[in-house]
Order: sequence, then structure tokens, then C-alpha cells
Amino acid sequence: MKAIKIKLSIILLGVLAMILMPDIVEAQRMRGGGARGGARPTTTRAAPNRMARPQARPASRPSASRPTAQSRPKNSSTRPTVNGGSNRVTKKPKNTSNVANIKDNKIGNNSGNKIGNNTNIGNKVNIDNSKNVNVNVNNRNNINVRNNRNIGYRPPYRPYVRPPYRYGGFGFYAFRPYYYHPFTPFYWGPMWHPWGFFVATLATTAIIVSVENQKYHYDEGVFYEESNDGYVVVEAPQGATVKVIPSDAQIVEVSPTVNNYYYGGTYYEKENGEYTVVAPPAGAIVDKLPEGSEEVKVGDQTYVKYGDTYYQPVQVDGKDAYEIVQVEEEG
Repeated sequence: MKAIKIKLSIILLGVLAMILMPDIVEAQRMRGGGARGGARPTTTRAAPNRMARPQARPASRPSASRPTAQSRPKNSSTRPTVNGGSNRVTKKPKNTSNVANIKDNKIGNNSGNKIGNNTNIGNKVNIDNSKNVNVNVNNRNNINVRNNRNIGYRPPYRPYVRPPYRYGGFGFYAFRPYYYHPFTPFYWGPMWHPWGFFVATLATTAIIVSVENQKYHYDEGVFYEESNDGYVVVEAPQGATVKVIPSDAQIVEVSPTVNNYYYGGTYYEKENGEYTVVAPPAGAIVDKLPEGSEEVKVGDQTYVKYGDTYYQPVQVDGKDAYEIVQVEEEG
């Protein structure tokens, strides 16, 4: 009987254990989670709305604006533009520009002075054979434009801002206003002589200079040609190069960065320690003109002419001077 009671007790304890075991396990799990700081809160994730689709991407994306080759700034050069002359203040560029282009029988820019075919005058002179052109102005003056070895002037490096003085179908261009003062020839000393002067012998310092297969003799800023029993002073041939010019030669400004040398009516360009005869640069100022120059009346103005070059009397800083005039035939 006692054994039966013990068995029934064991069975009842087993049934109670089966009933109470899940609650005990759940309580232990909850206590263990509390020791770790509590249960994690559950999060609810919003379900995606399958009905709403994202908008379509734009058909064309905006492209980043990059500067094109045309919009990019070009490299600028600070090298000055040179138009004739030498004794350069800044470094001389390798390729020298021509001081005048004479083409299609015209002088310089838009000029109608007919002097020859396809003639080009640069720092070194190369002129085709042509005839002299003499234009009579009202039967009183001859405006001569001659093209053999020389030409009357070189066009300036900058455009004229003043209107020309017009007379007889020609325009006389100058930068400064006309200011008349009487002409008096300048005397350069006993070694200088005007054109046409004859000497029987030359000094031992004279040298021979060849230009276009023509031989000249040069001494102290004067050029000579052989004549009967002596030598005759002639106009300095353009392109003639010498190593020495008189020390009292005047520096003449051709442009802000370019100078020439002037002596006895002749202009020189300095290059590599040598001096080359060049045409007078229009717009340049000199304060003296040599014997052989003459005053010529053009309308109601008076110019001084030396060779083929016209000089306008002007005043600079209160002093009398002469500006080389550019003469152009007008249509």
C-alpha cells in the first residue's frame, strides 16, 4: 500500500512538472534578458508601396560647361611690333618686319604714287627698275616721287590721327600741326659736303662700299662717286652698310622702342655693330637740315624738300624742328 502511494506521488509530481515547466523556462528567459539590459524593442518596418514607382530619370543630363578652345584666352605677347629702324630698346625679334611694302605700283598704305612693279622696301632695300614720276601741281611745283635706289620716306609705325593737308591731288600727312619758321641750312663741319660737291682726292680714311654692283667711297658720313679727275658727293645709297658714322649723329625716334641715327640728311639703322642707310621714317623729327635743302610752296603752306623727302616745319617744346611728311596721291 505504501509503495502504491509513492508511485502515485511520483506520477503527480511528473504531471505538475510538465504543466509548470514552460512557465518556469519563460520566467528564467525573461530574467536573463533583464540582466542584459532588457529586451530589444521591436521595430516595425514600413512595407514598401509596390504601387508607387519612382519617377523616370530625365532623358538628358545637364553637361558640365567646359571652356572651349575658342573661349580660352590666348597667350599674349609683350614684344613690341617693330616697323623699321634699329638701336632697339627691347630685345629685337628674330624676324624683322618690313618698314614699307610697295606693291601694285603704290607706295605704302592706300597710296597711288606710281613708282614701279612689285617693289618691296624693307630693312634691306630691294627695288625694281622703274621710271621717275613727276606730277605737276598747278604748273608751279613738282611733287616728285622717284624710285631708283631711294624712296622719299618710310610709312610710320602708327596711323595718322590728323587729316592731311590736301593740294593738287596729293595729301600731305603729319602728326604735328604746321608751324612755319624760315629755313637755314645747318653746317656739319669741314668734313661734310653737300651733294654735287667735287674733291680731287679723298682722305686715307675713306673706304669702298658696294651697293647693287655700284661702287661708292665713304668717309665721315659722306658718300662719293668717282668722276673725271676726282670724286663727287652723291646721295647716300639705301642699303649701304658702314661700321662707323660720325660721333655727333643725332638719335631719331622711329617708335617708342626703335631709334635711327641721323647725320647730314642721311638716316642709319644700327644692327650687329654696323650702320645701314635706310629711307627717312615718316613722322620722325629732326632739328636741322643740310645745305641742298630748299623751301617749296605747296598751296598756302611752305615745306622744305631734301632729295625726294618733304619736311614740314613744326615746333616741339618751343623749338623749331622739322617733321618728315608722308605724301600720297589721292584718288
